[in-house]
Formats: sequence, C-alpha cells, structure tokens
Amino acid sequence: MRERSALHRFVDALARRVGPNASMWMLLGVGAALVVGFSWAGGEVYESVVEHDALGALDKPVLDFAITLRTPWADAAATAFTEVGGTVIAPIVAAVAMIILAVWMRHWLPLVLIPAAGIGALLVTVFGKQVTDRARPPLDLAVPPYEHSPSFPSGHTLNATVLAGIVVYLICLQVHHAWVRAVAIGLGGLYALAIGLSRVFLGHHWLTDVVAAWFLGCAWLTIVVMAHQFFHLVRQSRDAAARAAGAHDGGAGLPPSASSQQG
Repeated sequence: MRERSALHRFVDALARRVGPNASMWMLLGVGAALVVGFSWAGGEVYESVVEHDALGALDKPVLDFAITLRTPWADAAATAFTEVGGTVIAPIVAAVAMIILAVWMRHWLPLVLIPAAGIGALLVTVFGKQVTDRARPPLDLAVPPYEHSPSFPSGHTLNATVLAGIVVYLICLQVHHAWVRAVAIGLGGLYALAIGLSRVFLGHHWLTDVVAAWFLGCAWLTIVVMAHQFFHLVRQSRDAAARAAGAHDGGAGLPPSASSQQG
C-alpha cells in the first residue's frame, strides 16, 4: 500500500507540473536510453561469448540445418516474405496500419505510438550494429540478394517485433472480445517469429542475432506500452484534481474531459 501511495504521489506531481503528454514523452526518452543500454550490454555479452567460441555450438549447426531445408521455391518465398520487414516495405506497412487504426479508433493515439515505436526500434538497431560490428554468415551460405551491414542484432526481426506488437496493443485497446484479442496476439507473435526465422533460413543472420532482436524488441515495446499507460494515469490524476477543484468552487470549474484507456 505504501508503494502504491508513493506512485500516486509521483503521478499527481507530474500531473500538476508537466501534464500527461510531457510525462509520456519523458518516459519514452528514459526508456529509449535504457533499451539502448540493453543493446550495448548485449553487444558486450556477444563479444565475450565470441572470445570463447561458444557461438559455434548454436549458430553454425542451426544455419547448417536451415541450408538442408532450402529449395528454389522455399528460397523465393522466404525472400519475398522477409522483405515485408525490410527498410522499404516495413515503413509503408506501418504507415498504412497507422492510418487505418487512427480512422478506426477515431483517435490520435496510433499517430503517436506507431512512429515512436518504429523510431525507437530503428535507434536500437543502428546502435547495436555499431557497437558489435558482427560479421554476417559467409555469402556462400546465404541466399541472394546479399546484405552487408553488421549482423547483430537483426533489424528486420527487431522492427517486426516492435511494429507487430504496437499494432496488436492498439487493437486490444479498441476491441474487448477476448477471442479477437487472442487472435491478434497470436498473429502478431507468429509474424515476428516468422520474420526472425526467415532471416536465419536465408543465411542473412545468425540465430543469436535474431534471438537478441526478439528480446530487445520486446523490451522497447514494453517501454512504449508503459509510457502510454503512464500517460493515462497522469491524465486521470489531472482530471480528478480538476473535479475536486470544481467541487470546492461550488461547481464553477470546467468539466474535465472524459478519460479512456485509449488515452
């Protein structure tokens, strides 16, 4: 109960001083710094593992197994699918999803959360690649078209995890049927999983690049969701203070805006 009271006091202070919008952006900024720190720590762990040649026990056998599954048809299908999470198509898909959700929800929330999630994912990806500068699997083991940027973490996988997750979160805010939410969560998780596995199948990434991207993506997604929930708490606190002030003034205060889980 003491911790809950402390949280409420902190929320009330933010509501009075900066308001809900600034509170959300502050938490997003702190969260971005934390996730970038996680990316740096992941790079340090990776370098330590490489020094002991422990990656060969996992990455190389998985890639060797993936090579045995390749056929011309499977290679073409995996290449077409993985491009959905690439630097060209993924932003287009995200923009379309953002517009559709904003119109469907009749709310500005997708116009803020989807770009924030995507930019943060890009930041973590670029930082992680610069820190580790890990080489991709040899080109003779990969399916063209080849990629030459650093391998750790998998940008396709990280971006797919974050964007699918934030779209699922927005759908769950709008829809209250448990089965619809379950289907959305299942499809979003399957998409992120399939994008990651396609990167390994094509020989564009090692398995550990993909696993790290899943974890980093989930960490950043959690920060974005928490920021929105915190925004909601701060706005509720501000509205409650406005109602209390109105009651104290004999009803002369302005009526607060109705709060909702959408923000």
